[in-house]
Amino acid sequence: MRYVPYWQDSATPFAGAAPGPVAGDYDVAVIGAGFTGLGAARRLAMEGRSVVVLEGATVGAGASGRNGGHLNNGIAHSYPAAMERFGAQGARALYHAFDAGIDTIARIIAEEGIACGFRRSGKLKLASKPGHVAGLRRNFEAVQREADPDTEWLDRPALEAEVLSDAFHGGMLQRRSAMMHMGQFVSGLAEAATRRGAVIHEGAAVTALARAGAGWRVQTARGAVRAGQVLLATGAYTGDAFPWFRRRIVPVGSFIIATAPLTDAQIAGSVPGDRTYVNSMNIGNYFRLTPDRRLIWGGRARFSARSDQRSDARSGAVLKAALAEVFPQLADVGIDYCWGGLVDMTADRFPRAGQAEGVWFSMGYSGHGAQIATHMGEIMADRIMGHERANPWQDLPWQAVPLHSGKPWFLPLVGMYYNLKDKVS
Repeated sequence: MRYVPYWQDSATPFAGAAPGPVAGDYDVAVIGAGFTGLGAARRLAMEGRSVVVLEGATVGAGASGRNGGHLNNGIAHSYPAAMERFGAQGARALYHAFDAGIDTIARIIAEEGIACGFRRSGKLKLASKPGHVAGLRRNFEAVQREADPDTEWLDRPALEAEVLSDAFHGGMLQRRSAMMHMGQFVSGLAEAATRRGAVIHEGAAVTALARAGAGWRVQTARGAVRAGQVLLATGAYTGDAFPWFRRRIVPVGSFIIATAPLTDAQIAGSVPGDRTYVNSMNIGNYFRLTPDRRLIWGGRARFSARSDQRSDARSGAVLKAALAEVFPQLADVGIDYCWGGLVDMTADRFPRAGQAEGVWFSMGYSGHGAQIATHMGEIMADRIMGHERANPWQDLPWQAVPLHSGKPWFLPLVGMYYNLKDKVS
């Protein structure tokens, strides 16, 4: 078993990082070389702005290269609850922001010729208990009526053509959802940004940020740059130099395993629909096939803010047991990959984007960033350049999490709460 992300291990690494020290004057400094930062850098460079991307590790080393590979359209929240909070028009706008995010990815892939296996697979949200069916169906009916007619309800007999397991009792199909190879896309996006003129420094974690005249001085361990504007795009990997943001982001571990390649018969007997799948538990699982026919199976597994080999291995054992419970026909399939990563959660699980303390930012995707992060990078780039561009999260207040300074000591308590909810639901 390899304790590395499958997406990173099976993609050609980005090889265009700038050599030498970090130095120079730029219009914009982007902190973080994931989907948000690279989407912004590409857009800025295309508009003729000088832009530097400062990445603490390597391109795609954070959430952009450590996720489950889903590009799921629409909001993951209860749609009726979103209507109650934001009104019918507001909920619809938020739902379609995620749709626009997938459209942006498809457009960039076509414009830049990125080979990453993108396709509109559709997503199935699966009811894990008979008691979950009514609530999930109400959500489906609201979504179909108010926001997305390209959806369908599948009762249990209809699921047999999609996913073969006694664990599921109905499902909501959203056809606009997609999938791609995340490692290939993030490397291709970085290459596109550099072709357009952006400078990318790897191994350049930002250690300090200070005002310098009308702009900023951005310090790293390898030198410093001056920039007129700064965009923070680090999510759960936001460092100590940004305490305002750390008090508002809760880093939560999400863990994933990938099986050995499945045979055609094994696929036909488990996930013949070949879509992205997610179940309805609070501590749930998500899964999909890879281009080389492995089954990726992920979930919270354990409520922890640690992701290292020891933590990942413990979580991997939990995930393997859950996989065998849902698909006993795959219980003997080998596990080739096990990895973890941090999800940037907000208290209400909606993203935040805008400007705070003079710094532009977009983060807080709460486990649903792959489909919207690149799109938000472009939106923030346009806002930085002074272009009129709607920001779907502009008006959401963002209060600090009480008693939280960046290290979420309360996660075990949260895990106990959601475990209890799953048992009684």
